[in-house]
Amino acid sequence: MVNADHIVKRVIATGALALLLVALSFDLQAQGKKKKSRDGVPNEISENDRFQAEYYFVEGEKFFMLEDYAKAYELFSLSNDIDPKSSGVHYKMAQILAESGDFEKALTHANEAIKLDSDNKYYFLLTAEIYTNMSNFQEAASLYERMISTLPNNESYLFDLAALYIYQDKLDKALDVYNRAEDFFGVLEEITYQKQQIFIQQGKIDLAIAEGQKLIDTYPDESDYKLTLAEVLISNQKEKEAIPYLEAVLRDNPSNAQASVRLSEIYRKNGQTEKAMESLHNAFSNPSLNVNAKVQLLAGYIAQLPNPELETAAKELAVDLIEAHPDNVDAQAISGDLEFRLGNKEKARSFYVKALELDNNNYNLWQNVISIEMELEDYQGAAQHAEQAIEIFPNQALLYYFGGTAYLVKKDYRKAANNLEAGKKLATSDPDLSGFIIGQLGDAYNGLEDYPKSDAAYEEALKINSDNDYVLNNYSYYLSLRKEKLDRALELSKRLVEKNPDNGTYLDTHAWVLYVRGDYKESKFYLEKALADAENVSGTIVEHYGDVLFRLGKIDDAVEQWKKAKSMKDTTKLIDKKIADRKLYEE
Repeated sequence: MVNADHIVKRVIATGALALLLVALSFDLQAQGKKKKSRDGVPNEISENDRFQAEYYFVEGEKFFMLEDYAKAYELFSLSNDIDPKSSGVHYKMAQILAESGDFEKALTHANEAIKLDSDNKYYFLLTAEIYTNMSNFQEAASLYERMISTLPNNESYLFDLAALYIYQDKLDKALDVYNRAEDFFGVLEEITYQKQQIFIQQGKIDLAIAEGQKLIDTYPDESDYKLTLAEVLISNQKEKEAIPYLEAVLRDNPSNAQASVRLSEIYRKNGQTEKAMESLHNAFSNPSLNVNAKVQLLAGYIAQLPNPELETAAKELAVDLIEAHPDNVDAQAISGDLEFRLGNKEKARSFYVKALELDNNNYNLWQNVISIEMELEDYQGAAQHAEQAIEIFPNQALLYYFGGTAYLVKKDYRKAANNLEAGKKLATSDPDLSGFIIGQLGDAYNGLEDYPKSDAAYEEALKINSDNDYVLNNYSYYLSLRKEKLDRALELSKRLVEKNPDNGTYLDTHAWVLYVRGDYKESKFYLEKALADAENVSGTIVEHYGDVLFRLGKIDDAVEQWKKAKSMKDTTKLIDKKIADRKLYEE
């Protein structure tokens, strides 16, 4: 779409200009008691009235400059009542009304100002502005045409006129105006680019290209104009024609990243992979080339991954980038982004940590490092980095959540609770995060065996989100282990499996609640469903299944399940004793 945003509202409010208008207006009035106005009607006004009108005008201008527009308008109105033929008064009243949004009334005064004095360009500009605000671009354009044709030295407003024609989708008229501007000012970048946009919108690509070439011929040393024309050619599927311009840019400025990138893209599309990479390597390995341009380019490659064709190229460019800018935080960070996108989390963390060594005030980098460490189950690293980040960003609730979670997994329940309590205070405006933090507070206090605080935290989390699966699972399971509030435990675990009928972990929780309540047949049913979820089967589930079978009198089957559980993770410390004695022992 053609850019017409360079229409600028021109509101003339400076004291000097206003006083000049006062002088012009009343100077004309002072020439005679019965001076004729421009419409030929005698302007009957006494000397005393003339001075009174002038007094109100000057006072109005004073309040106008003080931005007391209501008082200013009142005084201008008094002046207008005495001398309705003062163009300056009508102009000021129109100006205030336009500023307040009363365009219809403003238009009456603005047109009257022009009628009384058609030699003042500011009257035309204000009236055109009012028409523009009323979306009457046709009338606004007419006023500009009249002003430019009748008043001298107003060619700069041809750009505003062209924009008004663009708003009306009168592209041929806009072109005509830009040609008039070019005849007066010569070949200029702004004019050329606007004409190109119009030609492109009209589908006249060859004319757009010709305009770009004319600009290059006029300013042959300006590389940017060659690059712009190359972009026009590329965007209109004329990549091969763009190559000479891009090569010319690189001859003038070998470190031009945009030209290198565009040229490499053309080579790559043409199957010239080697030439494509050579072009980019030259740019990326050049330390004098702006690092931000390289980072943005590599970010563009990352956004297109996964793509086997681009993966190798992106990795090679990242190597070039680090070699050229080893101490640049953005170079390290974008290399981390690349490795993370490729699934190389260890490598990604290394780059992010290096970036933090260069600049530890980047919150996103801290978040990236800690998130990766949580995924890698490096809870010691996550806890340590969370503490370091909190020293720099003490008001970020997420950092306390990360730290609390890491300590929770490490079974350092006191530090977990301290972090989570601090995070809770900061997360009040984020219900989702607040719910997660409070839910994990329930786990921390359960680990500390502070069961009243644990239960209170779980209940608070469920008030925030009654369908919080994490809380429904842990709360009901811990109640079953404590053999307390079993009705509440059953209510929660039942809701959990109704929402997640195929999740083995949740089915096991519900089964264990049933087991503790003595409903062994129902417990067996849900445990067998849990065992069907092969991905989530753990030693805990298999051991629980053995316990249920024992309760149902199936001793041999129970022992077989216990043996199977022992070969897996997450069993109780009593598993060996159960197998050896062929008896059920419970903690």
